[in-house]
Amino acid sequence: MSTIIEAHNLTKKYNGNTAVEDLSFDINKGEVFGLLGPNGAGKTTTIRMLCCLISPSSGTAKVGDYDVTDINGSMKIRKMIGLVPDNVGLYESLSVVKNLEFFGRMYEAPMQVIKENIEKYLKMLDLWNNRDQAVGTFSKGMKQKVAVVRALVHDPDLLIMDEPTANLDPEAAKTIREVILDLKKDNRTIMLNTHNLDEAQRICDRIGILKTKLLAIDTPASLERTMYGRKTEIIVENINESIVNAVKLEHPLNIEINGDKMMIEMKDPDRDTPSIVSSITAAGGRIKSVSETRASLEDVYLKLVKE
Repeated sequence: MSTIIEAHNLTKKYNGNTAVEDLSFDINKGEVFGLLGPNGAGKTTTIRMLCCLISPSSGTAKVGDYDVTDINGSMKIRKMIGLVPDNVGLYESLSVVKNLEFFGRMYEAPMQVIKENIEKYLKMLDLWNNRDQAVGTFSKGMKQKVAVVRALVHDPDLLIMDEPTANLDPEAAKTIREVILDLKKDNRTIMLNTHNLDEAQRICDRIGILKTKLLAIDTPASLERTMYGRKTEIIVENINESIVNAVKLEHPLNIEINGDKMMIEMKDPDRDTPSIVSSITAAGGRIKSVSETRASLEDVYLKLVKE
């Protein structure tokens, strides 16, 4: 699988303060990659370096075949990227179409492509009927939708979104997520910063957790599994010492007892659970229920950030 972003030891310092330190990661073509982290973690700084809006203090990064620190390469990178910034930055006295045509021409896209994409994405985001209205009359959610269309108007290879659903109402946020998933089906590459862990879990193929340094990077499911392992919860009527000893003999890993609940840490629940159930039954235990519990992405995130 080919990569579209490669960052190696990327670092940014402001007046002696480190915003991003020694950041290395890559993003594959056609992937939705999420960058999670608390306020001040360096997420927006990372995006600005990748978009060639600021220069790294040290380290390197490539977008496509171009180096972000090279002047000629940076101009080509900017044409490859569609950016949805944390501040939409539209011309409020201009209509939606005039805004989008202006930015499309700034990217030197053919006018036919600009017009086709304006119609395509405004219809997708249910703004086509508002195309001749001044942007200044729009709600925050509508402006955010226009900013998404602006990022797509020149057919970029890479879409980068900084908190795309922040402060939006649930309906508008859902629409933005659906657009991201539709773009993913078209094999678009998308990188987004978000505080919304549920959103990241729903739409991201992989996530990186950042707090100045990169703390972890993997698929949401793999992070949940590797950080917390897998546990099976078995509720047993009248747990006694002989039942507990039988389970420990069968499975000596960590076992927690709380009332009639046994929480057993397992490497492979599919393999281990049947033998443990048999040992409980053989010791005279009456099982009420068996279920696997898994850590959430929120559990993983909070553990990493606090540590």
